[in-house]
Amino acid sequence: MSSSELSEENFRHCCQLLVQLSQQLEDGWSWESVTGSEEGYLKKTELRAVVLDSSLVWEHEEFSSEEEPDAPCDSSPHQQKQQQELSDVAAPDDCVTADMDADSGDDCVCPVAASSRKVLQYEYHVLYSCSYATPVLYFRVSTLNGKSLSLEDLWSSVTPCFRRRLQKSPLNTITLQEHPLLAQPFFMLHPCKTQEFMSPVLQVAHDQKRPVNYVLTWLSVVAPVVGLELPLKYCTQLHQSSIIRSPEPD
Repeated sequence: MSSSELSEENFRHCCQLLVQLSQQLEDGWSWESVTGSEEGYLKKTELRAVVLDSSLVWEHEEFSSEEEPDAPCDSSPHQQKQQQELSDVAAPDDCVTADMDADSGDDCVCPVAASSRKVLQYEYHVLYSCSYATPVLYFRVSTLNGKSLSLEDLWSSVTPCFRRRLQKSPLNTITLQEHPLLAQPFFMLHPCKTQEFMSPVLQVAHDQKRPVNYVLTWLSVVAPVVGLELPLKYCTQLHQSSIIRSPEPD
């Protein structure tokens, strides 16, 4: 096994530690076992307001009050907390925003029409890929009425700086695939480049004799691509005695 590969046993251990940290931070990650199988995956569901318009750049934390969801009866404490946060943030006044932008002369910031802001539900799954010996991120996105986003709509919600680079990939990086454990359609962030970007990270950790949680480190790299936030507190909560050490280089 090369220094950038991850065994399935270590993957499970890394996931267990990540879930423990997530519970401390109330960040919503859980481990889901598959009925009748020893396999499982990490899971996190969250609500997020985004702009589904590739021509608009300003899409950071500007929520529409018209899109506020009612908390479903089976929502988790993490989701209820998110719903409250969404309802506490008022929609900006587009006219005022436009005037401010005109005064500042900043051409990189565009006002967002209230109708273009949508609150979506994101469901993230982290699985182990035997073929690549790495974690792989599957996810699906739907509106509050349960309608799944198309691949085109998904691309329009990706931050422009990431979208331009990702769409140049021969595999288009984000693809629609069947979930290997659930046999349902999911978007997948293709793992073909995982070993390439993880190898130098793990090598530095090994040279510095610094322990590393492979899944947590990998997730911190790929999460921003699909709008998933990973609090910095994860790093401050880690304990050397409970972290997978970086593999020995070949």
